[in-house]
Amino acid sequence: MSLWDIFATIFWFMIWFMWIWLLITILADLFRDHEVSGWGKALWTVFLIVLPWIGVLVYLIARGGSMNERAPAQAQQREQAFGQYVRQTAAAGTTSTADELAKLADLRDRGTISDEEFQHAKAKVLGKQAKPAPGAQADQRPVPSPT
Repeated sequence: MSLWDIFATIFWFMIWFMWIWLLITILADLFRDHEVSGWGKALWTVFLIVLPWIGVLVYLIARGGSMNERAPAQAQQREQAFGQYVRQTAAAGTTSTADELAKLADLRDRGTISDEEFQHAKAKVLGKQAKPAPGAQADQRPVPSPT
């Protein structure tokens, strides 16, 4: 195989790869477009499969401009949906310090936790160094060596 045969093979592979890329992009654009009916999508798909090179070129000429309009609009729509999802998820998982203290006070008032446990948990919520609760023993087990 000569050097020119290798260059020709690389060239034709790149042309083939570009065509597949264009075909996937066109099919994605075609099926995301809500303005084209089902029959229109079916006819474009058949045209792209039966006459692939001509079909791609005709699609780009006929609908290429609107592809450029739809792509940013869809990207913006996806970005807004993602932002809304992040805001909802972040808001659902957060509780304020006041909420935590109210829950602790409710537990204390119902008798579920003692006053000492309440003070310990309150210090923990407020970020202060909590003193061990009376009656609670510290864990005195030796730490094993990593060897």
